[in-house]
Amino acid sequence: MGKITILFLCTGNSCRSQMAEGWARALKGDVLDPYSAGIEKHGLNPKALQVMAESGIDISGHTSKTTRELPLQDFDYVVTVCSDADTNCPYFPAKTRIVHHGFDDPPKLATDAKTEEDILSHYRRVRDEIRGFIETLPDAL
Repeated sequence: MGKITILFLCTGNSCRSQMAEGWARALKGDVLDPYSAGIEKHGLNPKALQVMAESGIDISGHTSKTTRELPLQDFDYVVTVCSDADTNCPYFPAKTRIVHHGFDDPPKLATDAKTEEDILSHYRRVRDEIRGFIETLPDAL
């Protein structure tokens, strides 16, 4: 049996879904064929790049994209990682199983942060929560 194709979907494909794809490639690349996309595209969040690099995961080659821009449209699973993507999830073929596993939005969490370290602490927490979720795959699906 081949790898499980999985799409991580969020609003802007700038942070959470990118982190999830990066972790999935690094930790589960032997069983998962991961992708990420957004309902819209907002560009790659530089703080997401930074905190992933701190963990040894380079996502600098990723690009922010919508589902229409993906090379593959037939996924085994679509995991929505934010409530907006869950609510506005585009249509996927019937065989695709849609799963919601939401994570807090680091940019929103960091809105009132006073220092760079405070800002990064929000990104790191979400990064680590996403890693924890990815470590449970594919069994948790």
